[in-house]
Amino acid sequence: MDGPQPETRTGGVVGVLALAGIVAALMQTLVVPLIGDLPKLLATTPSNASWVITATLLAAAVATPVAGRLGDTLGKRRVLLASVVPLVAGSVVCALAESVVPMIVGRGLQGLGMGVVPVGISLLRDVLPPERLGGSIALMSASMGVGGALGLPFSAAVAENASWRVLFWVAAAFSALVGLAIWRVVPAGPRNPAPGRFDLPGALGLGAGLVALLLAVSKGAGWGWGSATTLGLFAGSAVVLLAWGFWELRTTDPLVDLRVTARPVVLLTNAASVLVGFAMYAQSLVVPQLLQLPEATGYGLGQSMMEMGLWMAPAGLMMMALAPLGAKLSAAKGPKVTLSVGSLVIAAGYASSLALMGSTWGLLVVTIVCNTGVGLAYGAMPALIMGAVPQAETASANSFNTLMRSIGTSASAAVIGVVLAQLTTTLGGHTLPSEDGFRTAMTIGAGVGLVAAVVAALIPARTTPATGAGPVVPAQGDSTGTGDEAGSRAALR
Repeated sequence: MDGPQPETRTGGVVGVLALAGIVAALMQTLVVPLIGDLPKLLATTPSNASWVITATLLAAAVATPVAGRLGDTLGKRRVLLASVVPLVAGSVVCALAESVVPMIVGRGLQGLGMGVVPVGISLLRDVLPPERLGGSIALMSASMGVGGALGLPFSAAVAENASWRVLFWVAAAFSALVGLAIWRVVPAGPRNPAPGRFDLPGALGLGAGLVALLLAVSKGAGWGWGSATTLGLFAGSAVVLLAWGFWELRTTDPLVDLRVTARPVVLLTNAASVLVGFAMYAQSLVVPQLLQLPEATGYGLGQSMMEMGLWMAPAGLMMMALAPLGAKLSAAKGPKVTLSVGSLVIAAGYASSLALMGSTWGLLVVTIVCNTGVGLAYGAMPALIMGAVPQAETASANSFNTLMRSIGTSASAAVIGVVLAQLTTTLGGHTLPSEDGFRTAMTIGAGVGLVAAVVAALIPARTTPATGAGPVVPAQGDSTGTGDEAGSRAALR
């Protein structure tokens, strides 16, 4: 089915794709309430249990760019449906797991389905009329925040009142529902009649390099940053990724077109995405701990897991509520301005924490302000990317941008983890992060937000026309499949 769909159907398409984003985000927060209990539930060590988190991260990092490229070559709807399969299968495997190995396998399968968000955003460009595009992109980008926000209290409530297996059965049911809705509601969109071959060496090389890099980042604190394993992974990652880049520049049909990613708009947007991903995740590491630490520390607020989730939930919902405002700002001033404003709002949220972190209501304000900025920034990034790349490469480019955000969150976890591990206090024989540690972490978040705003401000007002794409059936309102920021503004209106 080619071109934009009738107005009566576009709302359903956006709703289904937003639901897919919510379910994908839900997978990432699903096991948070279980982290402390996993060693006992799975009869394993805390070190082994931590792979339940790491497996999803690694699988998603590898799968996201692959899903994007397959979306551009095989069709985005087909890849969306294929991505739902590991979400369902992984959830079922986790629900049936009796030990840590099948749990890790199931979580890895769930990670393979994370390409639904960038591929879904790219499909919006193909099937929506221009006047609906900006708001729909912002809405779907915000769905990730909603899924994460709602997932935490939901998971905590289930974990406290029912079997932990219920979490995964519900996740399997939600994923199956998303797959059915995509099959019934979402159109195929235009297809590239000359997609080229899939770059298997490029996929394997990028996957190996990313796994080595993210393993070193996520496990470095436990293994030791100066250990042979950590340093070897960093060195191996550098070598593999350099070789991968050499290959991508010389192959006919690359997994990631590095010449396109080197265009100033794409390059700077991706750089800002790393920084925004870092800033977004830092407060997600700090605020839950402040809410749950005992009041006896003098700065902890003594909330339960369930109460913490409820205090965090409004921030995610705010991302969804402000999505239309971000779209209007992008339509009026361009997505570059929205990304800059969003980054400044993130910085302001972190700065406010230095005065507000002493109460639950104060932290609620901090999370709402920070997530408002994240929502504005996340909605602007796909608009910038899609305004600067050929239409035949939108899924691949959006997936690579999503990967940059993931690298930012991984770096945030490592840096903030080191800060909180170094600045500690002792209470009742237990070593806990100190108030100075939390304040330092929030100050870092504010600084990274400001740097992201500077990088966003450096994005050129006009992009190089996205030429060089193979033939593609254009969507109505985009007769060339190319664009610049002026074109993206028109589309956002």
